[in-house]
Amino acid sequence: MRKKLAVLSTVAVLLAAATALTVQRDSDASTAGPVAENYGQYSLMFERSAGQYWAGGTAAGQWAWTPQSATSSDISWGDPKAWPPKSAEHFVKEGDWVLLDGYSDGAGRPLTQVQRVTSEKIGAADCTGMQPIPSSGGRQHYVRWMIPATGYCLDATGTIKPPNGSTTVNFRHLQKWSPPHACANATFKDQVCITQFEQWWDDNQHPYSLQLSRSLEIAKGKGPAFTNRTTVPVAWNAEAKYYWHY
Repeated sequence: MRKKLAVLSTVAVLLAAATALTVQRDSDASTAGPVAENYGQYSLMFERSAGQYWAGGTAAGQWAWTPQSATSSDISWGDPKAWPPKSAEHFVKEGDWVLLDGYSDGAGRPLTQVQRVTSEKIGAADCTGMQPIPSSGGRQHYVRWMIPATGYCLDATGTIKPPNGSTTVNFRHLQKWSPPHACANATFKDQVCITQFEQWWDDNQHPYSLQLSRSLEIAKGKGPAFTNRTTVPVAWNAEAKYYWHY
């Protein structure tokens, strides 16, 4: 009898310990923070992804990512009726950053315009507390790869030149990135987006001045241009209507 009681007592202790461990694990799970997300989950920059955005009942533009390697990708923007366009932006992932390297005559082609920054700063979402960003070979720190829980501001100035340096365009690119939030447009409901507000100044064949001001939403699992709210050079709105992989 004593032996049986001892066994039962041991079983009770083990069950209690197992229950306590389960409760502890459940508690740990309930208090754990959200899983960190990255820019790739929203932009789909390392997938052969594409999308089309509409304005006024007609297709206003199209984009497509063309990955070049495990760490680089080109994105093209253009008219769906004249696809593919003879232009692309070349991005490189390096550590916790996506860097803008320059521009080409089409996805997968060599750079025809090299963009290099002379000054870069990062700060709070309202662009206060701006601090210098260490250079990464002069390439522009375009967006953080891991998405922070709070928004942030990026301010870059520099030049755009062909490889032979025969011409120079001076630019400034101000960006405000927001953390994930609920979003929707006329075609897609109940989505999650990050938002890029950007302003661009340059002196490309005109006096140095503001050329672009807009807000773009990027939808998780879908890609860029979920919504486009432009105020400069003209007031203009567009929304994504189709997304696909190719």
